[in-house]
Amino acid sequence: MTKSELVEKLAIERNLTYAVAEQVVMELFNGMADTLISGDRIEIRGFGSFENRDYGGRTGRNPKTGDDVIVAAKKRPFFKVGRDLKERIMEHGS
Repeated sequence: MTKSELVEKLAIERNLTYAVAEQVVMELFNGMADTLISGDRIEIRGFGSFENRDYGGRTGRNPKTGDDVIVAAKKRPFFKVGRDLKERIMEHGS
């Protein structure tokens, strides 16, 4: 599902204009991004949690030249699926 599909679904199911639904979705995404940027964790019970994880620097290899390349340390968002969502997916999986 893309962001525009989410906006459209929200607008139809909640009888909202597209502009209002888009604003709701953007506020939610911006709030989540701001929370992760500030270093805090997001937990949505029954769905999952988002947190930043630190990945240390390392030496990589350029596949074209074979030369060693220094890969800097970084933080990346990480999603862990909640138990309820995992169970729902398993029930409807193949």
